[in-house]
Amino acid sequence: MQLYSFFNSSTSYRVRIALALKNIDYKYIGINIRVEEQSEENYTKINPSKSVPMLVDNSGVSLSQSMAIIQYLDDLQISPRLIPEEIVLKARVLELSNIIACDMHPVNNLRILNYLNRELGISEAEKKLWYEHWVTEGFTAVEELLGRYGYGQYCFGDKPTFADCCLVPQVANALRMGCDLSSFTRIMSVYKHCLKQPSFKLAAPENQPDYIS
Repeated sequence: MQLYSFFNSSTSYRVRIALALKNIDYKYIGINIRVEEQSEENYTKINPSKSVPMLVDNSGVSLSQSMAIIQYLDDLQISPRLIPEEIVLKARVLELSNIIACDMHPVNNLRILNYLNRELGISEAEKKLWYEHWVTEGFTAVEELLGRYGYGQYCFGDKPTFADCCLVPQVANALRMGCDLSSFTRIMSVYKHCLKQPSFKLAAPENQPDYIS
């Protein structure tokens, strides 16, 4: 199994967490999205969406979206389960995961931020306001849902789920961008607990072979 990844990509980080939780071995192939290696011809032949992550299984299956990849991994190796089978809990996990993956990440990923700078002439200060606005919008919803339905040391119980795979990278990115997350007490409690766990440590950006300080 091969994973095309970038150490600071939150979507790649999601998949690395899932792989680590399931103890699945893989070959790491770094794609530096800061210098747009994802747009080079040899990579776009593999992944036309010009993005990371990209998973290539030994069976020949190729997947380029983190949510689909984690779903695939969960079906491929059912233990430990990241998407619960119980119908309501499954819906809650996916609800929270998709707030992050669909509402927050798409408007704040690197290619969107670069477009704001290069094509629309947005200043760094304006870009920071953009980023912080969508982080606040998304995490306000996540915090509320955790207050209503979350429990345990992770988002939903005492075992990590798909939701934790999505939450941790998004928090890490927001902190790296200088966002004040102190008011999101439930989110930060889950985040801090996860960072202490071996699988999350293994998947962390600073522990990847393409890490740039």
